[in-house]
Amino acid sequence: MLDFLKKDGEKKVEYIELIYDLIFVYIIGRNNSILHTFRNGFIAPSAMLTYILSALIILQVWYTTVIYINKYGSNSIQDKLMIFVNMYLLYYMAEGMRSDWQGFFWQYNIAWALILLNFLINFTVVYKRVSREAPWVCASIKNNIIVIAVQLAIILVSFPLYHITNIPFTPVAMAVGMIMSALSKKSNSLVASDFAHLTERIMLFVVFTFGEMIIAIAGYFEGGFSLNTLYFSLMGFLIVAGLFLSYGYIYDNVIDREQPTTGMAYMLLHVFLITSLNFITAALKFMRMEEVSAIPKNIFIVASFVAYFIFLFATEPWAKMRCRAHLKFYIVIIAASLVFAGLMAAFYKNSYVSIALSAVYIYSIFIYLIINVKKSQEVSAQE
Repeated sequence: MLDFLKKDGEKKVEYIELIYDLIFVYIIGRNNSILHTFRNGFIAPSAMLTYILSALIILQVWYTTVIYINKYGSNSIQDKLMIFVNMYLLYYMAEGMRSDWQGFFWQYNIAWALILLNFLINFTVVYKRVSREAPWVCASIKNNIIVIAVQLAIILVSFPLYHITNIPFTPVAMAVGMIMSALSKKSNSLVASDFAHLTERIMLFVVFTFGEMIIAIAGYFEGGFSLNTLYFSLMGFLIVAGLFLSYGYIYDNVIDREQPTTGMAYMLLHVFLITSLNFITAALKFMRMEEVSAIPKNIFIVASFVAYFIFLFATEPWAKMRCRAHLKFYIVIIAASLVFAGLMAAFYKNSYVSIALSAVYIYSIFIYLIINVKKSQEVSAQE
């Protein structure tokens, strides 16, 4: 019986999906520690590259799981087994997420290959189950099987190449997988996503990412009570709250969760949005660290905040018609970002001013977002 093809109301996020996401909370923390490798006052380039590749690979694993559960999952024993097997293997990948990754290359990539094999087996089982009853579903599943198989093949070929050249080619599998997924819109559209379930699933992962950020700013409260501690802890807390409120407002009031869509682009966009949130988490830690030079510290935090809002407002294609932003909105946002960057450059040596400017920038955008949405709704109601 093709239970996953039944569309009786919104698909619910099962508890096992939330448990699965908890392993990623741990992994996010592990991966963020890579950024604490400094050279000449800032993050070593090799550490930054390792961090970005690790983040994208892990998020791709999460992405594939969500697509499988959203489109073909039925909360069956098979689904639960797939999730628990991958959770176990993800611990081995997490252990290899470090700046000295060379000593964990085999452990990390063998675990990744086994995760892909697990996906491949489960998609194949679903394919065989529906091959006679729903051929239009088979075309979409077959596309997923091909993408995963190509990634797995690249990793397997990379093993002997690494042994010979000592060059890791396995990240190519991640890049190829993302490109193939982005180019598979036609076949993916053959099976509609439950967009309401998909957006809720993504929102919960974003919340978990903010959880790591909340843990990061706990350091602002250390050192006993003082005006200095009070100031920085308050500013840090306001920054995190403002970022979260901005995402929450768009999720609750702007995104049309009932629209028919594959949701693939929406998920890919969130891969980069979540990565930008992780950069902000690191940037908030760097603000308190004297070993990080002032110039790169401020460049990093400005770039992280701006990237977050770029990806956040890039969700507009999925917005309700009455909440669509106009050109003026983006002009104001760009102008505010340029002013923010300029002021941060001017006061880069003053951490008191820098953190205050960051808070003002975030809340200015949040307030302007609310005003813009309210006006758009009023105009739409009058029409």
